[in-house]
Amino acid sequence: MMRVLIVDDERLARAELRRLLAAHPYVQVVGEAASAAEAAGQLAALRPDLLLLDVQMPGGSGFDLLAALEPGGDMPEVIFTTAYDQYALQAFDANALDYLLKPIQPQRLASALERAAARLGAAAPPAALPRKLFIRDGERCWFVPLDDIALFESEGNYTRAYFRDARPLLARSLLQLEQRLDPHQFFRASRRHIVNLAHVRTIRQGNDGALELQLDHMAIDVSRRRAATLKHLTDL
Repeated sequence: MMRVLIVDDERLARAELRRLLAAHPYVQVVGEAASAAEAAGQLAALRPDLLLLDVQMPGGSGFDLLAALEPGGDMPEVIFTTAYDQYALQAFDANALDYLLKPIQPQRLASALERAAARLGAAAPPAALPRKLFIRDGERCWFVPLDDIALFESEGNYTRAYFRDARPLLARSLLQLEQRLDPHQFFRASRRHIVNLAHVRTIRQGNDGALELQLDHMAIDVSRRRAATLKHLTDL
């Protein structure tokens, strides 16, 4: 479990961070502070592993807080959170782990938390995807149940999702998605494809022994090294 202290003078900003952190079961929010002075006392009492630290606050900045900490003491990892990008160089000069711009994107926060957990030696299993995905591709948006997605197809650093009559691109790699999908429902058929087994109509076996998954209006070949996994999942 990674213990986190949130430091931000805005109550709504602290609430939003709590909401985002709730998606990460290995994270425990141990306290909040609305100023650098309040945070200094909480650091000594709570001894968090990670500090989510706003830069600009009345009465002292996040940099002032770090400068005031006792040299040689137990220093938590620091992720700065701010609406202003001009502090980036100062943040990294302060040896911060990361620097997140508000409004904080869930993917950026997840990446920063994983880095913090790795540095701290804490277990950081990736959070499962929600049962519905918000997908934006250009000017079009969808809020689609994960069960409705029949196929994920890799396109470089992006992934195309197939559901109903839509084929939007997600700004995530196929590997990033695979790490968060239920492997009993979503099968990695090949280097390029992850298939929702609930959408498989038939499984065909060719003369050469290769397997082919028949979905609505498409067929996906199963790589030979993944065929054994499919047979185990489907009791072939």
